[in-house]
Amino acid sequence: MFARLRITARAAVCAGALGVAASVPAFAQTESAGGPAVADAAVNAPAAAAPAVAASAPVADFATRQAVLDRRTAENDYRFAVAQHDCYSRFFVNHCLGNARDAMRSERADIRREQLTLDDEQRADRARRRDQQAALQRAQDEAEAPQRAANEARSQQAYEDKQRQHALDEAQRTAEAPQRAANEQAYEQKQRQHALDQAQRGPDATQRAANQAAYDRKQSDFQKQLDEAHQQGAQKAQEREQRAERYEQKQEDAAKHKADVEERQRQAAAKAQQKQQQEQQQLQQQQIQQQQQQNQ
Repeated sequence: MFARLRITARAAVCAGALGVAASVPAFAQTESAGGPAVADAAVNAPAAAAPAVAASAPVADFATRQAVLDRRTAENDYRFAVAQHDCYSRFFVNHCLGNARDAMRSERADIRREQLTLDDEQRADRARRRDQQAALQRAQDEAEAPQRAANEARSQQAYEDKQRQHALDEAQRTAEAPQRAANEQAYEQKQRQHALDQAQRGPDATQRAANQAAYDRKQSDFQKQLDEAHQQGAQKAQEREQRAERYEQKQEDAAKHKADVEERQRQAAAKAQQKQQQEQQQLQQQQIQQQQQQNQ
């Protein structure tokens, strides 16, 4: 019965070894021509070639280093599976399995240490690139600040010029109002005189009466038009006053908005600076912890 259990265990280990060999075919070719001697080599040979490859890779090439670590993990699992399979052909099976397991765990610990180091370097690199991007953005904002200020100043100056021109036009129309009224009065006087002259030159009283009635109708229509013009003028004057009040209100709102924007920008800059200091402190603490761990 013990022999049957050993045969079953060896079959299971063979199946596991074949599954791992499918994931790393290149390594399987180098291990295929062994037997018990291959198991001894897998248990006792140091795995120094893969760390040398990882150490010679560029520091910034994180993807290449991660691929090396993944390949070492797969190869370590494969060697352990092969060693397990070959141990069942030995007399001291448990001792052989223990040696294979110790070699696998030692290699796995080395890979784990290098993985932690790679993760720390990646985090540091991401923090560095994030700081560089923030510095570039700040430099760009500072470089564009004079142009933005100049654009805002030009816009403000153009708006003020337009408002002054509008005020001048309003003042000119107000100054010309008495002259327009005098012109209207002179026109009315001239119309009345013309009507009187036409009446005096009329052939009889009936014609003069008809002329007078027509003149009165014209005068009535003219008076109505004049009253409507005065009403429209008063309405427009009221609208101008309302526009002036709205303009003053907009100016006050714009000043408040500008003050709020400047305050938010100041707070944002202070928060960004504080956040950068905190990240630098955290990075320094991480480096100190790493040094302490390496010293231990």
